[in-house]
Amino acid sequence: MRTALVIGTGLIGTSAALALASRGVTVHLADHDPGQARTAAALGAGTDEAPEGRVDLCIVAVPPAHVATTLADVMRRDVARGYLDVASVKGGPRRELEALGIDLAPYIGTHPMSGRERSGPLAGTADLFEGRPWVLTPTRDTDTEVLNLALELVALCRAVPVVMDADAHDRAVALVSHMPHLVSSMVAARLENAEETAVRLCGQGIRDVTRIAASDPRMWIDILSANPGPVADLLSAVATDLGETVTALRALQSADDAKRREGAAGVESVLRRGNAGQVRVPGKHGAAPTAYEVVAVLINDQPGQLARIFADAERAGVNIEDVRIEHAAGQQAGHVQLLVEPKAVPVLAAALRERGWAIRQ
Repeated sequence: MRTALVIGTGLIGTSAALALASRGVTVHLADHDPGQARTAAALGAGTDEAPEGRVDLCIVAVPPAHVATTLADVMRRDVARGYLDVASVKGGPRRELEALGIDLAPYIGTHPMSGRERSGPLAGTADLFEGRPWVLTPTRDTDTEVLNLALELVALCRAVPVVMDADAHDRAVALVSHMPHLVSSMVAARLENAEETAVRLCGQGIRDVTRIAASDPRMWIDILSANPGPVADLLSAVATDLGETVTALRALQSADDAKRREGAAGVESVLRRGNAGQVRVPGKHGAAPTAYEVVAVLINDQPGQLARIFADAERAGVNIEDVRIEHAAGQQAGHVQLLVEPKAVPVLAAALRERGWAIRQ
């Protein structure tokens, strides 16, 4: 691939353009807002000048509601050898193109499974897709050349290609992305009018659950409007679980021992089902999940603290598999939770204590 046209210079489009440009591809940028295209160009994502002839690949990175019409326009104008979109839903745009009478041979639907809470070209980064799954949804009509161009794009962005059926993809992202986002928003909405004294008690748990609720609502309306059925089905199942859990919790308030036991069993059931589902979440690099243990280190909110901890762990010969930070309420301090293999816990704890760190038991 030598040339590409990226239409839509939001987070995903700009990030793809930055990755391609950094690897020597000549990238042309277009957007319904010329100012966004100029911003992306100023970041080094390419040029906002139109290409003089056909490009190798046209990447459509517009909201799902506009994917089909945008693709139909550029495909009719024959601007590229191959075409793909990066929308978070795949079945709908393909069916819209079919309804418009577009030949689907030069087209493939794709979806990079990566993003951030921020949007727009300034949020774009060349490494956004590194190590992340990038779904490809070829059909029997897809040209081999176009599939190869898509695979080359994925490789240049250092992502991991995953081939799926379009409708299976939409059901999957409803489960692992779209439904969780709405649930996160519903939990975060409980905080809107909560008492300030309660909000001050927020810890890492509520931060983890509500983090994705910070995303742009307008973007998510576009996404959910393109995949409403599968998301509604999943939320209906969650609503059933919620109703049963509410009933179980009410039973725990009963003065009747039998009802309390029944309530406890109901709550325990949903918690254990949650355990069973959570262990299926892939671990590092998509591998089977691994059970790590935590070494919690007290730190002050000062520059260089994390770097020192990581350096001390390296000297001890311990690999830190993951890290979390829990900030103390009202204090310039907190705990760094270092996730390591169980056998490394005593080694790391001893090494850090020797170097003056306070370890929380």
